Amino acid sequence: MELFKVDGWNLATDKVAFKDSKKKELQKARNKQEKIDRREKGKGKGKKRDAVEEAQESEEPTQDVAEDSAAVEEEEERPAKKQKTQKPKKAEKAEKTQAVAAAARKLTPLQQKMMAKLAGSRFRWINEQLYTITSEDALALIKEQPELFDEYHEGFRSQVQSWPENPVDVFVDQIKLRSKKVINAPGGLPGLYPNKEIVIADMGCGEAQLALDVNQFFNKANKRAKGRRKVSCTVHSFDLKKINDRITVADIRHVPIKDGQATIAVFCLSLMGTNFLDFIKEAYRILAPRGELWISEIKSRFSDGRGDEFVETLKLLGFFHKKTDDSNKMFTRFEFFKPPEDIIAERKAKLERRNKFVEVETEKEHLEEKRTKVAEGKWLLKPCIYKRR
Repeated sequence: MELFKVDGWNLATDKVAFKDSKKKELQKARNKQEKIDRREKGKGKGKKRDAVEEAQESEEPTQDVAEDSAAVEEEEERPAKKQKTQKPKKAEKAEKTQAVAAAARKLTPLQQKMMAKLAGSRFRWINEQLYTITSEDALALIKEQPELFDEYHEGFRSQVQSWPENPVDVFVDQIKLRSKKVINAPGGLPGLYPNKEIVIADMGCGEAQLALDVNQFFNKANKRAKGRRKVSCTVHSFDLKKINDRITVADIRHVPIKDGQATIAVFCLSLMGTNFLDFIKEAYRILAPRGELWISEIKSRFSDGRGDEFVETLKLLGFFHKKTDDSNKMFTRFEFFKPPEDIIAERKAKLERRNKFVEVETEKEHLEEKRTKVAEGKWLLKPCIYKRR
């Protein structure tokens, strides 16, 4: 600031005082002008000229002063004007979407068909990338090009419209149905001890539709509960990009939940990436004893259709198999649970009596050895690659 220092001028205080004096002079001039206007109406044109001359001869500010005052006001109003013109990000995004839609409506049918083909090709490319690289590389890709995540889910939504049912809706219905029974009772939802809180980890949540639907359901149910005990349910949604406030950005092989603090882990078409068994191991870590693992996958990814090899592999990782539902033409749904320590000890003793404990441990070692040579995304679950049309 030394560059602008002038003797007798304090830049910190005198500038403000100067602005204030100019504003006062301008206001005084306005008051005089209003007084003149009132006189003009009452006394006629001749008296109007006298009044104007009288005002000009009095304390009317000079043109230079008026211009300075106007400049001061303009300078003070500029930030406010700038603030008004700035639009929220949501509004900008909505305007862009509307502009794209308006542009699409102006296209000819042939042009619209070509645009749809280009969007479909783009979706297939992104989908193929996510299935054929590791989760770590996928997170890096989305951080570098965040628009890819939006493009993928836009294409994914169009795919869902042709499905007989959405697997997310099936899981939501399952939660609603089992919530009618007592928590931790047979057929009821698993909850943490001692407060019986339900904690769901939606691993690879996409747009976090499960969290939205489940939260709405329990909010309504708790309002109707009255004298009955209200249900406490928390849904943690994890994916590669935070497209809404329900989502936490994470590589789902490492999620920010403490050991044993989740009661349900959900993988709804999200076992993507070549290292997806790391996701299953992470689910085992965060689940409480008797916590459940829910998986829905496309049938075409399993070489045997039902996924028996897939089930046996998850058993080697410590899970107990509850059931497999392959009634849907497109998807197979699995339920597993994490056994408590007493069941693990009982199973170990049973295997030792049958002389199979060493055999099972050997299979675990072979699985890890096989993974180091060929990633499970190439043999246990085939990549879901959409055909080019």
